Amino acid sequence: MPLELPKIIFGSSALGNLYGIVPDETKLRIVENWIQHQPKPVIDSAGKYGAGLALENIGRCLKKLNVDPRDVLISNKLGWKRVPLTTEEPTFEKGAWFGMEYDAAQCISYEGILECYHQGNQLLGDYNAQLLSVHDPDEYLNAATSETDKAKRYQDILDAYRALAELRESGNALGVGVGSKDLKIIQRLHSDGVKFDWVMLANSFTILTHPAEVMDFMATLHAEGITIINSAVFNAGFLVGGKYFDYEVVTLDSHPELFDWRERFNEQCALHKVSPALACCQFALSPPGVVALSLNTSKPERVADNVALVNDLVPGSFWEALKANKLLSASYKFH
Repeated sequence: MPLELPKIIFGSSALGNLYGIVPDETKLRIVENWIQHQPKPVIDSAGKYGAGLALENIGRCLKKLNVDPRDVLISNKLGWKRVPLTTEEPTFEKGAWFGMEYDAAQCISYEGILECYHQGNQLLGDYNAQLLSVHDPDEYLNAATSETDKAKRYQDILDAYRALAELRESGNALGVGVGSKDLKIIQRLHSDGVKFDWVMLANSFTILTHPAEVMDFMATLHAEGITIINSAVFNAGFLVGGKYFDYEVVTLDSHPELFDWRERFNEQCALHKVSPALACCQFALSPPGVVALSLNTSKPERVADNVALVNDLVPGSFWEALKANKLLSASYKFH
């Protein structure tokens, strides 16, 4: 049976001080807004987020708001564990996390993933993560220093999923999934027999980039009853005015075609009175099998806006206009 989820999953990296220190009161208000706008919110987190700080703050804020553990569903992407900070700055993702009192170390193996799981639940306090996955297996694999090392790392990932499967079988996990910016590792794990309840895509299916290979794989997942969660649906912010495209800075000189597409896309959005963000989100939800989007914010007042992005509808005339202006494939079918 496919995993049932609300249309929005709340990302929690801001609770780990991503790109800047977020005051505790603001963090509490973010969580409070999650609760207000979703009867049973699903929260996506990871031990990597602030070296466990996000998990700690989720547990702290939920408890302060008197949220019953049965009224929230927490996803923990496993593979990084909190360790003592022995250097001036954390050694992982330098420059991304602020106000850190701990470091994080990668820990992917059968034993390592269980260690991450138990530590994550300790940090959550009165709450437990029930949706589990291996965090960025593509990055772990790509860090290999030789073909032998790469083979060992891939076995580590398979062993980690063996541990997660046991947690699912014992009733400690409601579902096991995978999230990756590289579709190929998801396809490889799937073809090698890893049983996923859900798959989170990142940058793989957006209103700008939706290749046939991705759509075919999504159709396969849907046919097998595997729930699809879409994330990074703005191509890391570029589609709604940001300077990053798929996590890299782009300029008009380096990528004129991207800026041309965005300008023409914005023109159609203005003409049809559809916000670019709404267009991106509704398109990202359109394929069969996609049940939810993962959206993030560091501003409490934006939570309501994000909820609206997954619920408000876009007129069919807008999609036809995109097709007519070659901003969307003429053969794309909305379901």
